[in-house]
Amino acid sequence: MRSRTGRALAAAVAVTVALLTSGCSAEDSAPRVAGDDGSRASGPQDDNAVRRAWVTCMHAQGQNQVQQDEEGNIYTPAAGVGTEGDVAGYEAAAKVCDAKNPGIHQATEKTHRKFVDQARAWVACGRKNGYPDLPDPDPKTGILQIPRAAFDAAKWDAIQPACSKLPAPSYQIGQ
Repeated sequence: MRSRTGRALAAAVAVTVALLTSGCSAEDSAPRVAGDDGSRASGPQDDNAVRRAWVTCMHAQGQNQVQQDEEGNIYTPAAGVGTEGDVAGYEAAAKVCDAKNPGIHQATEKTHRKFVDQARAWVACGRKNGYPDLPDPDPKTGILQIPRAAFDAAKWDAIQPACSKLPAPSYQIGQ
């Protein structure tokens, strides 16, 4: 007769063997995600394909303002003051598309630093050329958030000629 410890050990071994023999094998098919060309290569996903799939999804969700440039960067053209419903619709669509394209956050994190640096350079230009109280961009996303009460349309228009040579940051007015 086995002791209680011996039976527990035998049961643990049996469970371990069952798990090992029923685990995933190289022949199991994993779900395909954006950027997966089906070649079963173990390399990273194609970031541009991930971004393209996300933009296509956003268009399918009615968010046609989301674009992708020649370099593969995702952007939304500055459209001035949006309504609260526009923001909620965008956020709902982004949540759906993020779930359908799980690699999107890894792909976009690589470019965030570049956008933050570009936004900082644009803000520095704006401050130097007549909008000294222009706020700093968000340090994580590079998006320029300008409170409606602090927005000065005349100053904004005045800095455009001098700063138009730089990539303009994404911005929101009125948040």
